[in-house]
Amino acid sequence: MRTILSPYLSFRDNAAEAMRFYQSVFGGNLTLKSFEIFHSGNDGLLEQSKTIHSVLVTDSGLVLMASDTPSAMEYVPGTNHSISLSCECNRELRTYWRKLSKSGRVVVPLATSPDTGTFGTCIDRFGIVWLLGIQMTGHGADQTPANP
Repeated sequence: MRTILSPYLSFRDNAAEAMRFYQSVFGGNLTLKSFEIFHSGNDGLLEQSKTIHSVLVTDSGLVLMASDTPSAMEYVPGTNHSISLSCECNRELRTYWRKLSKSGRVVVPLATSPDTGTFGTCIDRFGIVWLLGIQMTGHGADQTPANP
């Protein structure tokens, strides 16, 4: 089973532009998803066009993820990063979750939804933001965990 640890960057409203730039620097395959796909966002059409998730994967194995920060959430340049931990195995993910969130703070409880699979956000006891999720295959309603 494969586990991927990668940086996750946050932007106010130009994640797609930034990720296209990083693609021009590193090459690779870029996937962009807007808030509209997941019916998320609090500010109507302006929010719907923002990027809810993007991932750049290069031939050499580099992985960079990013998203736009919703308008209702605080955005402070310079603190706009976190670490994404994507697992193929639910048991492995939950073990990491327990260890990272212990003595820390849960921001988004680890839960499963049809749109996002299993996902949660916590801040460890050192102040590092962790985004934990199950690697998904497919898109939208066809998404399934790689290895439940």
